[in-house]
Amino acid sequence: MASAIFKERQPSPSWLIVLTVICLVVASCKKASDYNAITSTDKTKPGVISNIKVASFNGGAYITYTLPDSKNILYVQANYQINSKTSRQTKSSYYSDSITVSGFADTIDYKVVLYTVSRAEVRSDSVVVTVHPKTPPYKLVYAALALQADFGGINIKTADTTNSPVGIITLLPDLLTNKYQIQDQHYTGDGSIDYSLRGYDTIPKKFGLYVTDQWGNVSDTLFQTIKPLFETILDKSRFQAYVLATDVGNYQNGLFNLSNLWDNNYGEFCYNTQQPILPTSAKPNIWPAWATFDMGQTAKLSRYVLWDRVGDGNIFVWNSGAPQTWVMWGRADIPQDELMPSDTALLPAVGSTTPNGWVNLGVFSAPPKPAHNPLTNDDIQTWKNGFSFDFSIDLPKVRYIRFECLQTMGGTNNYYNMNEMSVYGNPF
Repeated sequence: MASAIFKERQPSPSWLIVLTVICLVVASCKKASDYNAITSTDKTKPGVISNIKVASFNGGAYITYTLPDSKNILYVQANYQINSKTSRQTKSSYYSDSITVSGFADTIDYKVVLYTVSRAEVRSDSVVVTVHPKTPPYKLVYAALALQADFGGINIKTADTTNSPVGIITLLPDLLTNKYQIQDQHYTGDGSIDYSLRGYDTIPKKFGLYVTDQWGNVSDTLFQTIKPLFETILDKSRFQAYVLATDVGNYQNGLFNLSNLWDNNYGEFCYNTQQPILPTSAKPNIWPAWATFDMGQTAKLSRYVLWDRVGDGNIFVWNSGAPQTWVMWGRADIPQDELMPSDTALLPAVGSTTPNGWVNLGVFSAPPKPAHNPLTNDDIQTWKNGFSFDFSIDLPKVRYIRFECLQTMGGTNNYYNMNEMSVYGNPF
């Protein structure tokens, strides 16, 4: 692994706009500034600010001050250079005693020139302040970058304790020119960043990654050669139910039994758990409810796709017993039965086990129901296409799966149903 400055590339202008919009949306929620529309014929030069103090933060600084005793002041203006190419200007209303300067590219001294400006747009004499920002967010993200092989591609992890908008740009050399080209642009403001890029063969590739921000600052480029992992759909003909004592029963004498999950039939022959017998029982004996099956092969899992029931007239779309939140459990050894934890706050961490050896493969949630009412044709097609969910790359190999439904989309939480499931990974 090596890193070097990759000076030939700059972030895509369209994506810089996206990052800028994130900040503008936040700014738009604040009180509209008062210094744009007010004018005056008083051409007196205003006084300068005093008692200046500087408090640094990541990529910027807060500057506090005392305003002069000038009645015609409209705002305070800061002019400053954030890198070798870009200058910025920030304004703060006369109602405030502070101004924020941000977007600096490095942790060095920067000169900030401050003026007071009157209602007649007359500037005061300048006051120069030196600020020394803490490490900019894009550099924090770059320093924390960790790459590893993933199924059909690479997994990218990093962190940003400031939750600032940043972009992670992935590069690969063109097969003909050998010049690096942008493969992916991942823009986020999340503090914890963990995602994968897929669709590559298993030939080793030298990936390049750099980080940018909304001001056009660009990090060095991290280069790392990675061999993507082999991935295939697991053979469903080897799947079979593995019934344990606490597993939920099938509905209607096996017509909707568990094996319907892997029969490659996407119609109405779905899997449906035993419903309560009303009115004497409002819920099954156990809720949450779970079922267990054997994949017939031990594999390191990458992801799975889940198709839910549609129904005549689309009555089951984002409704009824379709799982909303669930836990996937797994293990490689012979399953031991136990009552599965029902409180997500008390679950073992992903990759850790229950007392009887079930590994937590992840807590998953289906996409929420769209706001459209009624649902659009696109909404319904999205449902019919199925939903894909990734497993953590750090999980051990497993053979047995236990699906535990915690909450259904219909909200009854007394039965659940699914149409089909496909599981992907490496069984070799």
